[in-house]
Amino acid sequence: MWRFLSITAATALAAAVASATPLTGKPSALMSSKAITPGSWNVVFDDGSSHRICLANIEPLIQLAHAGPSCSRFVIQDERDRATVHYTCPGNGWGRTSIVIETPRLVRISSQGIAARTPFAFDAEARRVGECQGSRPRQPN
Repeated sequence: MWRFLSITAATALAAAVASATPLTGKPSALMSSKAITPGSWNVVFDDGSSHRICLANIEPLIQLAHAGPSCSRFVIQDERDRATVHYTCPGNGWGRTSIVIETPRLVRISSQGIAARTPFAFDAEARRVGECQGSRPRQPN
């Protein structure tokens, strides 16, 4: 019986990996990218800190711990209302972020990984708070 469960688990893992797709530098490559309302968003982290960001789509929320570096991404899940992405930033670590779009104005984020040789893990909530003031919406990294 254990052998059957191991084979079933291995088959499920292989199917999941095969269905995952790499995310290239193309803007708005995720289906869920178009599910939010562009504008000014306030991101509140589980430690109480917050960050305001001007967004055109959800992709900049994927790399909140690695905002600047150029990173490669591997899409694990991509649906209309959710996405999970693993990304690697050469010389600066990696992360895995899951995003759930509750409404076009409310997004939940869960991320973990390594940044600057230090582990991180956080949950956050992003809410649209209005129009962008004096800046253009941030495009994907």
